[in-house]
Amino acid sequence: MGQTITEKIFSQHIGREVKAGEIIRCDIDMVIGNDITTPISIKAFEDSGAQKLANPDGFSIVLDHFIPAKDIASANQARISRDFAKKHQLKNYFDEKDMGIEHALLPEKGLIIPGDVIIGADSHTCTHGALGAFSTGMGSTDLAFAMITGGNWFKVPESIKVVLSGKPAKYTTGKDIILEIIRLIGVDGALYKTLEFTGSTIKHLTIDDRFSMCNMAIEAGAKNGIVAYDEITAEFLADKNLAREPRIHYSDEDAEYVQVLEIDVANLDPVIAYPFLPSNGHSVKKAVEDKIKVDQAFIGSCTNGRLADLKVAAEILKGQKVHPDVRLIVTPGTQKILREANHLGYIDIIVDAGGVVSNPTCGACLGGYMGILGDEEVAISTTNRNFVGRMGSRSSKVYLANSAVAAASAITGYITDPR
Repeated sequence: MGQTITEKIFSQHIGREVKAGEIIRCDIDMVIGNDITTPISIKAFEDSGAQKLANPDGFSIVLDHFIPAKDIASANQARISRDFAKKHQLKNYFDEKDMGIEHALLPEKGLIIPGDVIIGADSHTCTHGALGAFSTGMGSTDLAFAMITGGNWFKVPESIKVVLSGKPAKYTTGKDIILEIIRLIGVDGALYKTLEFTGSTIKHLTIDDRFSMCNMAIEAGAKNGIVAYDEITAEFLADKNLAREPRIHYSDEDAEYVQVLEIDVANLDPVIAYPFLPSNGHSVKKAVEDKIKVDQAFIGSCTNGRLADLKVAAEILKGQKVHPDVRLIVTPGTQKILREANHLGYIDIIVDAGGVVSNPTCGACLGGYMGILGDEEVAISTTNRNFVGRMGSRSSKVYLANSAVAAASAITGYITDPR
């Protein structure tokens, strides 16, 4: 029996063939921390008596949740990471001077490489599987163990093969594909498994689409999401100063899967996840029929804060005005994305329409700042979670959608089909 791409990545790392279900100790290529989770890891690291990082070049800290500091507590929290980065002379430390949302910034910096094993103390670390890497979220003390030893323990996950067929219609994106998958299998349908995205549709998906899909694999309970390396991956990496040589793997034809899920993407409408679960998906046509009034439209986050998202928003907003009753907030994923969007004229279009553009931050997505919802307010959002109270008040409601839907809805004041 052959191996899946995930099994092959682990096999290469530990020097022998592994199969799903095995518990293994594996070296890690990149450990990722942020301003919320890293201080806990630093405390555990220092309490252990450790004096130096096992792999300093394989440790990144990205301050992205509450930076620039939203209050005294977040300022003090960030200082812990700043002091640690200075003490250990971290070269992969990113703060206000070169900021971005971690899961957008690190691939941009060439620090995420095909074939890597990556962990981060953030559940959406699975985003990086879009580049053909194994990437997953762990706890802050797991991060500390990796900081000290350079590795960690893993149970090699079983894989679900997702076979996508057909070319997506205009305004049907990777976000809609993953929302449809979660609708079909539920929020625990891939519990501790790999979602391996395959099929004829893949060649039609941009790298931004793939990041969105892998990003939300965790919302189906998956350990990781992954897309095999191809020409689109190569094009994304071509201008990067890569930290390591890529190690490219493909699943064998006779690899073993616990489930095969087939989806005809050509006939897929944009999907809206109603409150209060990402699995509560419905066609945008139903949302239009339901006449759902929105108070806030949000475009951003590690799921949909990339250049393609700002491009489609500008395309829809050009010459239009945001509805008087709606707040449109746009958060670019990184400073580079912001600069490129500005150069291409997208930012002027968004601001002229009545939107506000913030610095790169995770703040609105987790109800931290830069877009908190008040009592009974409703948001159409490109973020990844719509749990009770996720973006603010516990009586607020969040509908998850792609960037085209969010932009169109900002104009009309109701969830709107952008087609």
